Amino acid sequence: MQLSIIILNYNVKHFLEVCIKSVQKAIQNLDAEIIVVDNASADGSKEMMQLLFPEITYLYQKNNVGFPKGNNIGVKIAKGEFVCILNPDTIVAEDTFEILLNEYQTLKNPGIIGCRLIDGSGKFLSESKRSVPTPWVAFTKVLSLYKIFPKIKWFNKYYAQHLSENETGKVDILVGAFMFMKRELYLKVGGFDEGCFMYADDIDLSYLVLKNGLQNYYVPKTTIIHFKGESTLKDGKYMMRFKEAMQFFYKKHFRNPWWFSGIMNLGIALFAFKKKTEVNSNFIETDHYILVSDAVDLYQKVFQKLKKPLDWVHFLEDIETINQPNKNIEILVDTESITYKDYITYINKNRNTNKSFKLRAEKTNFFIGSNDKNDRGEILFF
Repeated sequence: MQLSIIILNYNVKHFLEVCIKSVQKAIQNLDAEIIVVDNASADGSKEMMQLLFPEITYLYQKNNVGFPKGNNIGVKIAKGEFVCILNPDTIVAEDTFEILLNEYQTLKNPGIIGCRLIDGSGKFLSESKRSVPTPWVAFTKVLSLYKIFPKIKWFNKYYAQHLSENETGKVDILVGAFMFMKRELYLKVGGFDEGCFMYADDIDLSYLVLKNGLQNYYVPKTTIIHFKGESTLKDGKYMMRFKEAMQFFYKKHFRNPWWFSGIMNLGIALFAFKKKTEVNSNFIETDHYILVSDAVDLYQKVFQKLKKPLDWVHFLEDIETINQPNKNIEILVDTESITYKDYITYINKNRNTNKSFKLRAEKTNFFIGSNDKNDRGEILFF
């Protein structure tokens, strides 16, 4: 078997359903399997999997065993030469895995391959590529020095800014939402460390591969959507977990400098102050909707549900014929009519506009999306 896709789920059944349906289209021409490990979800994920995907290997855990162990359980039974660790709140393009299988053959001494990630609004996710978070690099991240001095290399290492978002190249650290590698290598380095704190697991695995003499690569020749971005919510808990993750990483691989905790605590305090003074502007009310679909019955159902202005077009390019310059427009895309790849391309091209986006997977009664990388995601039922 060529490839095993490992998806670790926890209480996101609607995201999981859409993710699986995108993956199924992406492996139609491959000898591949999907393995879903469930960390004791209580939201109906189990029943959904049994009803809709009885052919997929589904491993329901009686307790939440965590991200590292959950993925290790999946990789252990995988049959593929390659494995892909994939978050359930992602959508892949129809050619994502074929591109990476081909690209792998062209890379020198490859370890883990990552791809280009965007959030639900089409914006690039910086965590797609990173450098080893030494104490200095972590310090520049916590104090956002990489934003203040983007052209000074000493301050922009955390997000590997030596590479542009569209440039293939070597990087140290890849994000756990999407990691593509040989199963043999995953097992050789021991997989994810089950003692890891949150946010250290992908850093640790990436670094273990480097220590084994291989090179990790960022390959933006394919783009996927990661709805939740780097974290569910960027709050004080996130910063504390980041600090704990760095301390775990340093203790395992380096010496933990005496000054690090003090510097991190300062950064956490500044971050908390900034968040406290920020005005929450994530919510933007939609004035106008546009449905992209071939289905008449879908238009009728959505129109009855929304009770707001709704235009209907058959193709993504037709959206531009609808002129609503002073309106907040939400684009509803039916993937029974439009490919996942075309949807991903469209939202990426239309980021930073007055548009927001949601998509419907085939045979579902909801649209799903997220307008911000810190957003938990939204589901629109019809």
